[in-house]
Amino acid sequence: MSRPGRPELVIFDCDGVLVDSEVIACRVLSESLAEAGIPVAADDIAENYVGLSAATIFADIERRTGRRVPEDFAPSTRPRLEAAFAAELAAMPGVATALAAIATRVCVASSSAPVRLRHSLTLTGLIDRFSPHIFSAEQVARGKPAPDLFLLASATMGVRPEACWVIEDSRAGIEAAGAAGMMAIGFSGGSHCRADHGERLRQAGATRVLASMDELTSLLAATSR
Repeated sequence: MSRPGRPELVIFDCDGVLVDSEVIACRVLSESLAEAGIPVAADDIAENYVGLSAATIFADIERRTGRRVPEDFAPSTRPRLEAAFAAELAAMPGVATALAAIATRVCVASSSAPVRLRHSLTLTGLIDRFSPHIFSAEQVARGKPAPDLFLLASATMGVRPEACWVIEDSRAGIEAAGAAGMMAIGFSGGSHCRADHGERLRQAGATRVLASMDELTSLLAATSR
């Protein structure tokens, strides 16, 4: 495989890429839905909804189950998720080293709400590396797999889409990066990723798939030679 050129901007997804949050978030969402009378297993959530916005997730759950998600569901469950993150959340192994190796600009573009993004990045000590360049799907009309969020990030940062790398752990994110005309790099190092996760990201259009942040550090070093 040919070596990609050096990026002018590296756009990171947050959950499952910068922070190892997906197993925690899927468990909390499953528990909260069950209490609302909507049984959806955590594995089902991980399989079908990672990388999507809350609005998209809730709409599909309502379609599948025929049950209405309460209007106050997201704000009412936020304290529970924040408490779980405070107790369990960690930065992805090797991410600090990888970020230190990036000589170019970086930002975050995630389907999560702004308050969750800032909470997660603060807990894991990553907030200062990215702030104020933190973009949420709540800022655009269409979330992933539409390209809107990544295009917002590149436009705001003043970088052409074709000069951007996107690091993503979800199929929706990889598809969004491709639709935006950016280099889509899959990441399969999160604790939620199964053995076939990398192949699924390739099928979604990932140029290459990294199994760890150490591989990202090596790839970035190779582009600087």
